Amino acid sequence: MNRSALALLAAAGLATALPAAAQFQKPEDAIKYRQSAFTVMASHFGRIAAMAQGKAPFDAAAAKANADIVATMSRLPFAAFPAGTDSGQTKAKAEIWSEPDKFRQGATTMQEAVGRLQAAAGTGNLDQIKAAVGDVGKSCKACHDNYRKD
Repeated sequence: MNRSALALLAAAGLATALPAAAQFQKPEDAIKYRQSAFTVMASHFGRIAAMAQGKAPFDAAAAKANADIVATMSRLPFAAFPAGTDSGQTKAKAEIWSEPDKFRQGATTMQEAVGRLQAAAGTGNLDQIKAAVGDVGKSCKACHDNYRKD
């Protein structure tokens, strides 16, 4: 799939994410939705991280394209944590629902870090991208440590 199609798909997903909680017919639909959003986000973030770590050749245009997708995807999964989606095939901890303000703050922290990554990728400066990748990674780890089962 080409980058334009991926970007269009991600934008369409963003448009549907806002009322997403109302669209889930079954708890497992919400679980699959959020897992899918996290999977796509992680895949594209991993591509940038590989460049930042020297494990893949640096390509400024690819870093920017991937950062744009990560930014879009970072806003999608959080509508898919309504009450009743805490059991089933999920790695989500109960603290997501017992500490919703802290969970939302973790999401906001990650989204802000991703915004800085997107801005850094827009400069094409690898050093700026490296710093931003580190911040995103820290925000992801903090949320996983608190809200994701092993």
